Amino acid sequence: MLDIKFIRENPEKVKENIKKKFQDEKIQAVDDLIKKDQEYRELLQESEKLRFERNKITSDINKAKKIGDDISRLVNKAKKIPDQIREVEDKLKKLKIEIKQLLYIIPNMIHKSVPTGKNDKENKVRETIGKPKKFDFDVKSHVEIAENLDVADFDTSAKISGNGFYYLKGDLALLNMALVNFARDYMVKQDYQYIEPPLMIKQEILTGVYSHEEIQQMAYKIEGEDLFLIATSEHPLIGMFINKTINKEKLPIKITGFSACFRKEIGSHGIDEKGLYRTHQFNKQEMIVICEPEDSYKFYDEMNKHSKTIFKKLGLPIREVECCSGDLGDLKAKSSDLEAWSPRRKEYFEITSLTNMEAAQARRLNIKATDKKEKYFVHTLNNTVMATSRAMVAILENYQNKDGSVNIPKVLQPYMNGKTKIEAKK
Repeated sequence: MLDIKFIRENPEKVKENIKKKFQDEKIQAVDDLIKKDQEYRELLQESEKLRFERNKITSDINKAKKIGDDISRLVNKAKKIPDQIREVEDKLKKLKIEIKQLLYIIPNMIHKSVPTGKNDKENKVRETIGKPKKFDFDVKSHVEIAENLDVADFDTSAKISGNGFYYLKGDLALLNMALVNFARDYMVKQDYQYIEPPLMIKQEILTGVYSHEEIQQMAYKIEGEDLFLIATSEHPLIGMFINKTINKEKLPIKITGFSACFRKEIGSHGIDEKGLYRTHQFNKQEMIVICEPEDSYKFYDEMNKHSKTIFKKLGLPIREVECCSGDLGDLKAKSSDLEAWSPRRKEYFEITSLTNMEAAQARRLNIKATDKKEKYFVHTLNNTVMATSRAMVAILENYQNKDGSVNIPKVLQPYMNGKTKIEAKK
């Protein structure tokens, strides 16, 4: 969410930013906002004028009483003012809601380094790390591998829960936890505080991180309660700071959290009928930084480096892709993904997503810093440390052997009691 003062003073810049995102339908929202903002400020002046007038009449009545003057005219005038104030305040309340709704519609300003493009097809590859392995046999998909090794059951989960769920069994379930533990240990060593958050949050928090459309498409609502299942630990982690003012000396705040995540995934992507790639439930380690505005791109680079290091350690071929203007969510100022190579599909797929929202998210959630002289909105960043389901897809496919077994990345072997392979039971 942008500062209304910035929009008021820079309407053409805001409109140009909307055009770069190919969201021309939102340009009208800028004009509507400026009009309502002007009306709001005029009504605010009228309200203040009425209150001043009420106080003056009260004073005049008291003075008239003391000298015995007729006060009937002043009393009649005074009786009308509360209704006039109430009418103005009702208009102000209505306008305040409408202005907030328009502020939620208008997207964040894109960072100057973001490439212009209409959609994810025009994202830019910034770096490719590692070379895809050449196989001398027909590679299998992660679903075929897992089912042949009897370490996952997608059919039974579909019967009891529907598509988008899975059972992990034996060594694959252990590999999942090895990834969790590896990711957690790495982040803790980088001085990120480890937190396990609640798995449900209130709509107030969700509205601070999602648009209305995203809530409808992504979030599972708990019937009869003001609660939603979390789609990522990022949301309850950043929600810890709603309406808080942080002492400047405590910045940056660097935290990492692990949780199960739940997503409806309604929309263009949909749910995989079978497998681990896109599911309704998955496990994810997240990292978050809350910092001074001038430091946010330094931490953006730091978080990006952590992602690359983690997947380099896993020995997976990856690439960094920067999101173009048309592929940026409305709260994002800059964003990039890491993608892993799928030898079965012969293409890269997303495994992490890094975002700098600058002050947009902090403004929605009212998260400020103070240096004891002034208060100001912080910058917030988030990045996937590890979505274990996506990592398992990459490991199963890239580490598969001709005999159907799967090598375990060396960095994970200590978390697997020294086991070096996932093999079929004899």
